[in-house]
Amino acid sequence: MVVSRRGAPGRAPRSTHESANSVRIFTGDCVAELSKLPAASVDLVFADPPYNLQLRSDLKRPDDSKVDAVDDDWDRFASFAVYDEFTERWLTACRRVMKPAATLWVIGSYHNIFRVGTILQDLGFWILNDVVWRKTNPMPNFRGRRFTNAHETLIWAAREPNAKGYTFNYEALKAGNEDIQVRSDWTIPLCTGEERLKGGDGKKLHPTQKPEALLARVILSASRPDDLVLDPFCGTGTTGAVAKRLGRRFVGCERDEDYANAAAKRIAAVKPLEAPTLAPFMTAREAPRVPFAALIERGLVTPGAKLTDAKKKHKALVRADGAISLGDAVGSIHRIGAKAQGLEACNGWTFWHVETPKGLTLIDKLRAKVRAEMD
Repeated sequence: MVVSRRGAPGRAPRSTHESANSVRIFTGDCVAELSKLPAASVDLVFADPPYNLQLRSDLKRPDDSKVDAVDDDWDRFASFAVYDEFTERWLTACRRVMKPAATLWVIGSYHNIFRVGTILQDLGFWILNDVVWRKTNPMPNFRGRRFTNAHETLIWAAREPNAKGYTFNYEALKAGNEDIQVRSDWTIPLCTGEERLKGGDGKKLHPTQKPEALLARVILSASRPDDLVLDPFCGTGTTGAVAKRLGRRFVGCERDEDYANAAAKRIAAVKPLEAPTLAPFMTAREAPRVPFAALIERGLVTPGAKLTDAKKKHKALVRADGAISLGDAVGSIHRIGAKAQGLEACNGWTFWHVETPKGLTLIDKLRAKVRAEMD
């Protein structure tokens, strides 16, 4: 089926904006432009496609004033079948350029997100989560015939079923959320104020500009510094601006030349954050292995020292070979920690302390010093 879609025609001028900071924006149809990218080259995709809102008439407030709603040609499709064909084409193009461990985020409203989700699954993507973006300042329902539409839905999907190795910065997100798992409902305000790009007439340049806070959470959750982030419908460049600020590389596609120019100008003005603020959060599993004997070798713990728990209820003797003893039992810090508590298992690093002039010090803090030296 040939896509029948109003808006910028396929013959629209095509250009590429490039910067020294690994940012590229292609002006043209995303399916055609993505064919120029190498296969399996993208780490993360964020897509904000047309929602196909199906507006048939002007939307007005109770005072009869017109609402600045999304009525642009690029959001109009001849039928659901045409929209589905369009969706299948751009998703297929994205899937080709995604690395095997890459993931894709797509955002939509009730008008389109269920259709997009079905096509995602039909194409072989594996849905990991759906996330509800709850808007703190939604547009009211002026006619009073429906609930206020106060949210949009994001689908997060892996390229393949049973995908392994995809990036999810679980520990970092949890640490930034008061050590509580981040939920799949995100409360973030709409894009307003100085963040909203304006045209020469003082009106908003793009009707559906997303808040940078939303993109920051997406990018921080599912990518790492220097990863390549793709936005096939980059609009005025929110994804690219946030990606650059967070030390990621970016490639975007936008068929409207005015939007593409605004995006390029916006992204060029962004300064990346300092490297220390972007360093990946190292999980315990990823951290270099440090045996307890290494603390003895570096003089952080001396043979003959006593290890104790936080309440000083148990005391174990540090041996020269790196084992510890408690009564007649000799073994690792983990095994002896478990024995002291009458448990099957124990993390000795977080159980045992050593006496220092400043008081008790957790041996895990001493291990952190060794790891810092290794870095």
